[in-house]
Amino acid sequence: MLFPTIIYGPVHSRRLGVSLGVNLMPTSVKLCTFDCIYCECGFNTPVSHPVLPAREEVRTALETALCAMTEMPDVITFSGNGEPTLHPDFAGIIDDTLALRDRHCPKAQVCVLSNSTQLGREDVVQALMRVDQRILKLDSAIDTTMRAIDCPVNNELTVERIVERLERFGGDFTLQTCFLSGTRGGMTIDNTTNAEVEAWYRMVDRLHPKRIMIYVIDRATPVTTLRKTPRERMEQIAAPLRAKGYDVEVSA
Repeated sequence: MLFPTIIYGPVHSRRLGVSLGVNLMPTSVKLCTFDCIYCECGFNTPVSHPVLPAREEVRTALETALCAMTEMPDVITFSGNGEPTLHPDFAGIIDDTLALRDRHCPKAQVCVLSNSTQLGREDVVQALMRVDQRILKLDSAIDTTMRAIDCPVNNELTVERIVERLERFGGDFTLQTCFLSGTRGGMTIDNTTNAEVEAWYRMVDRLHPKRIMIYVIDRATPVTTLRKTPRERMEQIAAPLRAKGYDVEVSA
């Protein structure tokens, strides 16, 4: 399902509360640096000249939405039809959003959901450091599994490169991981195995994020042969980290 507007919602997020969404990608196609097999927006649509909303267009749309709301959101969330940090004016849009938040709903947080692929850009890193919540995704600590699940557009992207860039936040971020299993084209895909989870634990200990969100498939997926991970298994995955003192939220 694509979001047909710049501002959408508010929606009741199972992880964030009442969330007003901001979509910086095209409203008619998905544009992302990943092509995840579980993405609710479907697969990427190749376009030669994608049309992104201008910075002022985003600011105006957000202010209009905030002024029309009778109940303020818990969070203003950047997500939408692809990777929000791809927008060339992402940093400026974050500045505008923080100013509007302070003016209209100072108790709300500003949150960015990102797949971590643009952390090589200094403007993106600095913008992410200014928001209240940086929810940064990494679905596996093993390259072959990460590529099978997330299908990065950049074939040279590695887990190690992402982890090195995540280390810049000094743990001041939320790590988000979707646990799933299934098949695609006859190949088994499963990041819930003991070997996968142990590798993921080692990555968590290296990054030491202040919060961890693990979740399961909740909506229709473009690859229909995927399976939702049982809550029992999700709680098993969370338990050792909680025993170490990590703040782990399970959405299952």
